Amino acid sequence: MVCPFLEYRRGSAGGESAERKEGEDGFDEPRAYCTAADRFVQAMRADICNDRYDLVHDRDCEIYLEHAGSDRRGKGDGETESHENDGETASEEGDDR
Repeated sequence: MVCPFLEYRRGSAGGESAERKEGEDGFDEPRAYCTAADRFVQAMRADICNDRYDLVHDRDCEIYLEHAGSDRRGKGDGETESHENDGETASEEGDDR
């Protein structure tokens, strides 16, 4: 499955314009654009977006994880994650059992 944030665009002005007007920024070939990061990405990053070479965007892409992570919190086992204590365990919080 391809990353839902991936688009291929022909120009820096956005959109899929097939024809370029004189003086308008554009590319000969469409380039990978990440709508989550709001920027064009390198071809190697697009390999992750397209799940090539045993890479999976929902596991290996920090941009996807950052933007889609909030949508995924609380799904699955019914528990939600707290932003307040990310990375802390009960023993780190001073739980003296």
